[in-house]
Amino acid sequence: MIIIGEKISVIAKKVREAMNARDPKPIQELADAQWKAGAHFIDVNIGPAEEKGEDLMKWMVESIQQVVHAPLCLDTTNASALEAGLEAHNNEWGRALINSTSNDPERFPILELAAKHNAEIIALTVGKGGLPADAEERCGIAAEIMARAGEYGVPMEDIYLDPLILQVCTTQDQAMHSLKAIQMFQELNDPPMKTVVGLSNISNGVPKEMRSLIDKTYLTLLMYEGLTAAIANPLDKDLMDVMKTTEVFLNKTLYAHSYLDM
Repeated sequence: MIIIGEKISVIAKKVREAMNARDPKPIQELADAQWKAGAHFIDVNIGPAEEKGEDLMKWMVESIQQVVHAPLCLDTTNASALEAGLEAHNNEWGRALINSTSNDPERFPILELAAKHNAEIIALTVGKGGLPADAEERCGIAAEIMARAGEYGVPMEDIYLDPLILQVCTTQDQAMHSLKAIQMFQELNDPPMKTVVGLSNISNGVPKEMRSLIDKTYLTLLMYEGLTAAIANPLDKDLMDVMKTTEVFLNKTLYAHSYLDM
């Protein structure tokens, strides 16, 4: 199970202030903590970054990779900033992951950047027309994105399909549609397509004390359906322990008394 550490986001006040001040220490500390907690990628979300986005993303990538020898997941709607980050990314520690493209024509050029820079890419199964109604519609969108990716020269094995997780407190029925989509996505190609979710989306809007429980339970269900990766909080030890335990039951990890420490 691949974990993409979610904590470095412009949404977080501490991170946003560090970005604005170009203070690398808080960002480096968050990146290092997530890496040591078991993250395989570190998500770097700078938001739209419409002003000086190129300089900001380049600075973020270089600052993080000074202390963490891991690949990064670059998250911005600013294509120029994204390319600056891809150019700065040190691929010695793994290929960059782009977050994300979709079926919105405005996001098609991101596929070109993935091909140009040999990066992996997340594909949100949503288009300009609104949210998909069910798993079948998500699969239809996924097939269109896959065909377009082939035209741009992006290999199928470099794509992570994202079913778009919605809040359980407002769209409860969509939780099951996303689970079904995870299973169905894998049947769209041979070898099976890789899948990813933004896990914490499921618990947005619920009381704070309930969020971890909802995230953990839903993660187990997603893993049972074959989920490849999750953008999640690796600093939530309970969440990480549940993930490792689920891998034991799915026979993806050999049981040992010390499996939680592995």
